[in-house]
Amino acid sequence: MQHASGDFKAELIQTVKDIVAPGKGILAADESTGTIGKRFDGINVENTHENRQFYRELLFTTPDLEKHISGVIMFDETVKDTTVDGSQKFCDVLRAKGIHCGIKVDTGLQVIGGTNGETATQGLDGLGKRCAEYYALGCRFAKWRAVLKIDPATGCPTDTAIAETAHSLARYGSICQQNGLAPIIEPEILQDGDHSIEVCAQVSEKVFAAVMQQLFAQHLLIEGLMLKPNMVTPG
Repeated sequence: MQHASGDFKAELIQTVKDIVAPGKGILAADESTGTIGKRFDGINVENTHENRQFYRELLFTTPDLEKHISGVIMFDETVKDTTVDGSQKFCDVLRAKGIHCGIKVDTGLQVIGGTNGETATQGLDGLGKRCAEYYALGCRFAKWRAVLKIDPATGCPTDTAIAETAHSLARYGSICQQNGLAPIIEPEILQDGDHSIEVCAQVSEKVFAAVMQQLFAQHLLIEGLMLKPNMVTPG
């Protein structure tokens, strides 16, 4: 079977193996400019490019970071940024440590009309071009935020929201693999609510089944992606 990975098959598989190496994990440093501003507010730091740059450099140059971190997810600004003195690109700093660079590629959530506030993830338009650009910059994996909520009283998540999430996750994953990026496939099922752990498990199983069906239908290379499930806990 021809997979979406094309000529990147071996590289994608190796990237995933590197990232899930025992004892290591992913550092999420992909806060948007607005989100990191909220964090800075808590410590009375002004949200300027220079401060964001200094903060990222502090993280990425941590001694022995590579002993514990196998991949770093970044925001568009950070991927294209350099150390404060301008001598090194952040991607080069991480790659020199043997750490894979990742990139958040979605462009946010949009409410699905006719639903109880359920959302669809935006960002498929122009994604191939952006993925190719990020690959050239040194990125080798990607993240896409897809959100579902549980609310038995209103029937959430609806079949409409589940189908949208499964399809868009698979489309994003396929486009990433075509351009050399190993996608993290994460249907984020929110834990908010007063539902039981049994309900959470039932919803999760239904969502995972729909997502996997789409991954196979769209011919993704399963060995060349990372599945990130939610934790099944009481609401």
